[in-house]
Amino acid sequence: MSATADLFAPALPGSDAAAPDLCTPAPPDGVATSSTGSDPTHLSDATAPGSDAGGHSVALGHPADYAGWREAARALVIAGVPPEAVQWSSPADPPALFGGPPPPPAPEGAQLRVPKDFPALAEVVIRHRDPARFALLHRLLWRLQRERALLEVATDPDVHRATTMRKAIGRDAHKMHAFVRFREVPMPDGAPSRYVSWFEPEHHILEAEAGFFTRRFAQMHWSILTPRASAHWDGTAVSFGPGARRGDAPAEDAAEDLWRAYFAAIFNPARLKPDAMRAEMPVRYWRNLPEAQLIPRLIAEAPARVAAMVERGATAPAQRRQRALHLPAAPRVDSIAMPDSNPAPIPGAPIDTAAATAALLELRRGLETRNDLPDWARNSTQPVFGEGPPGAPIMFIGEQPGDEEDLAGRPFVGPAGRLFNRALEEAGVSRDEAYVTNAVKHFKFTPTGRRRLHQSPDAGDISYYQPFLQREIAIVAPRLVVTLGATALRAVTGRAMPVTKVRGTILRGADGKPFFPTVHPSYLLRIPDAATKAREYERFIEDLASAASTARALPAS
Repeated sequence: MSATADLFAPALPGSDAAAPDLCTPAPPDGVATSSTGSDPTHLSDATAPGSDAGGHSVALGHPADYAGWREAARALVIAGVPPEAVQWSSPADPPALFGGPPPPPAPEGAQLRVPKDFPALAEVVIRHRDPARFALLHRLLWRLQRERALLEVATDPDVHRATTMRKAIGRDAHKMHAFVRFREVPMPDGAPSRYVSWFEPEHHILEAEAGFFTRRFAQMHWSILTPRASAHWDGTAVSFGPGARRGDAPAEDAAEDLWRAYFAAIFNPARLKPDAMRAEMPVRYWRNLPEAQLIPRLIAEAPARVAAMVERGATAPAQRRQRALHLPAAPRVDSIAMPDSNPAPIPGAPIDTAAATAALLELRRGLETRNDLPDWARNSTQPVFGEGPPGAPIMFIGEQPGDEEDLAGRPFVGPAGRLFNRALEEAGVSRDEAYVTNAVKHFKFTPTGRRRLHQSPDAGDISYYQPFLQREIAIVAPRLVVTLGATALRAVTGRAMPVTKVRGTILRGADGKPFFPTVHPSYLLRIPDAATKAREYERFIEDLASAASTARALPAS
């Protein structure tokens, strides 16, 4: 059984009668919900359905008076007045044909149990324009006293009708949010301008939706005029008044031309779907929208504009804002083959520092002049190659340059790099005996306003830069390669491996050369707990010291 609530208890003195009541759990089947019986759907003889079959009439205070309807409906059901014996009305609905006494007050302490979903449904449905909405909700409340699972029966006519009403009100609210257009009305004596809008909702939704506009336009003093009511916001509180006429709202203001220019600029004739447009922007709202004046002309011109677009053909994409201004023009490169004018050193032979430096410079130029870079790489400032002496005993490979590295053109100068340098010093490793580089040579990021948000390289990115990294390793000829993080480990091994399972161990690649996996320093920066961060930092220092000790003990490559 779904949870139920006594949401039809009378409001406490001094409380807001329209506010939702607290929910209480439904009693188990077979447990009495009142002092007059043991059946939870049983009403005592004094309140049994049909015991007061005389006609009653209820006149509510306003069209969406949920609090008034709730109080009256609760009293009617407790008194056993069936729905067909009640005539409901409100100021916006036709008056009742036959008068009758108001419902009797509910006995002190009497309760009604309903599913917890019913009050929320009723509060929305009561905004519908159908005059029969009050009777429909009364009938549902009446039936729920015996048919506890009624709302779960989607095919029931009353449930289906209420659900349909709720959807219609949701659509109407969406249209109101989308199509209200405020026009500025200057006020005398230097008072803040008031912004006035005219809107014609299908249902009684103004009071319920006013909160959306107070949040959205909190700094403006505005009024929304409708045929049935009006809402006014003065910056601190919203008030409601009588309905208005269309002529009471200003016809146009200086912003109308901006709306029309914007709409014309975003209109795409090649994607024109008039039926879909009319479904999303019904014609009944067009007269209130300044941009709607352009729609007939734009529709009429669409075929000719599409034909002209086809005749012109495709246009070349615009140059990217940060497109590689630092890269010199170069002939097209059709393969990823590395330059071999400076072959890698012979294993065991002394390193020719000058030749190795020249080879690294040529490798860098080879990447700078490529025209098949990944699209995202063309947004970076420059490629970032390694730094350190050729023939260094140990080579550290990170993931990719960060924001600061991209701007400086040097590796490991950002927050993670500074942490790495400090850890390297504490591990007793001099930068003179280390070469640092990255598996991926360009900064991959997503623009977010003024910041550039780091994006991890994917498998394709790693594969693209892998030949450059392999060539760089061959030229530097370190005794030991230390991979920092998963990206570097994958670039060296050619496959994904869990860093945590192989961290701190000496492994050998397919070429038989040793490498030492550990974590990337950025991992340490992301640890929120201070104690854990300190513990992991000490472990990282131990990894660096162990790697350096191993490298010094290995023979030269």
